[in-house]
Amino acid sequence: MKRGEIWVADLNPPRGREIGKVRPALIMQSDDFSAIGPPMVIILPLTTKVYPRFTTWRVSVPARSRLLKGCQVVVDQPRALDRKRFGEGPLAELAGAEMDSVERSLKAILGML
Repeated sequence: MKRGEIWVADLNPPRGREIGKVRPALIMQSDDFSAIGPPMVIILPLTTKVYPRFTTWRVSVPARSRLLKGCQVVVDQPRALDRKRFGEGPLAELAGAEMDSVERSLKAILGML
């Protein structure tokens, strides 16, 4: 798993308004951190459901490679998942400009701008 790749992840069971289901997820943690073998992986889930109120912060990703539908990165719901929750991947990889947009959105959500 590398930063910027999209993998299938099991986000079940959700609680309250958390995003759930088995769905694509964007790997966010650094490759250097991943290299030391932590049991958890920091991700941002993807969704095909677009909420107009959130389009300022969510980054659109068109279908490509094995990512069969266009979707949005749900920047407002970062998660750390156990490596056992991942299935097939990578489905696709984000381009540098797309990752820049995701990082800007994440910083905005976290108040780090």
